[in-house]
Parts: sequence; structure tokens; C-alpha cells
Amino acid sequence: MALALVCSLPSAAQDKGMWRSTSSNANAITGDIVISESKLSIAFMGFPIAEIRSLTPIEISAVFDADSNVAQAGNLYRMNIAAAQRFLHHNTLCGTEDTQWMATYIEGRNLHVAFFSGSDMPVFKFEAISNSTDLCGTFTYTR
Repeated sequence: MALALVCSLPSAAQDKGMWRSTSSNANAITGDIVISESKLSIAFMGFPIAEIRSLTPIEISAVFDADSNVAQAGNLYRMNIAAAQRFLHHNTLCGTEDTQWMATYIEGRNLHVAFFSGSDMPVFKFEAISNSTDLCGTFTYTR
């Protein structure tokens, strides 16, 4: 019984590992990514990250337009990728702003990622996200 309970809980480390780009944003900007405990790798370049906290299903729903009754595992990370950093096709993550935050959400074999600029932690409420100028974009990857 205890084993069944443990296996049914979402794993905080689900977003770790190698992910293949599948969305048009991911294909045009980042390509494949790798997330480890302390680093995000984009286009063979590593950037330090720090896991801040888990996201609730309501917060995941606000950012990724996911069903809050189904959404399970998501995390918020702190990072600093300079605005001048170029990736695929000379694209940036947040335009002229430094990328400061990354939110992740697992849906089956897919990883959804949102990048944010701004020094303040993003507010994960639907209205706040809808009116946010700090949301740089959302990206989708698969295993």
C-alpha cells in the first residue's frame, strides 16, 4: 500500500534529463535542452539554475493553459541568461531583457517550459500572466 502511494506521487525530478524540441518556438530558438540539478543546457551551452519551489496545479494552469484537475508536476527555477546571449538562428529567449526565471510542467512525455524576465518572482495567477510583460515565451519538448 505504501509503495503504491509513493509511486503515485509526482516526482520533483521529472523535468530532469534530455528533451527534444517539438514546438515552433523550441525549434527556432533553443533546439534540444538538458536540465540537470544545477544547470540548463541550451545549444551546448550551460547556464546555472536553482530550483526555487514546486508549482501547484492552479499555477501550472495559469501559465500553460493546462487543466488544473490533471496538472501534476511543475517547478520554478531561478537563472540568469544575458539578453545578449544568442541561440539558434541568432534568436534570444527574452528579447532585450535578461532571462531570470524558468517554469516547467510535465504532461505525459512532454515538457512545457516558460521563460520569464524581470527580477521579481512571476505571479502565477491567470490574470497576472495574461497581463505580464515578463513572460518571454512558452516552449514544448518531448522524450
